[in-house]
Amino acid sequence: MANTKSAAKAARQNLRRRLRNRAIKSATRTYLKKARLAIEAGDREAAQEAVRRAVRALDKAAEKGIIHKNNAARKKSRLMRRLQQILAA
Repeated sequence: MANTKSAAKAARQNLRRRLRNRAIKSATRTYLKKARLAIEAGDREAAQEAVRRAVRALDKAAEKGIIHKNNAARKKSRLMRRLQQILAA
């Protein structure tokens, strides 16, 4: 339990931030999974749209500091590489 007013406020802020970060992280993982499944299904149109949404979610999460920018870049790179493989085939 917080001993000072400032510590109590920091605890409230941490709770709000944790809940927001968890929601954004979860949504980002969902977009990534949908993109991966669309790529594996081989549907080019759906895969492109799903990858576009996943990249957008990753960029937003990295911008807000929820995930590291290099983490977002790595995930985008791998996703785009998979997408290019089905588009080339």
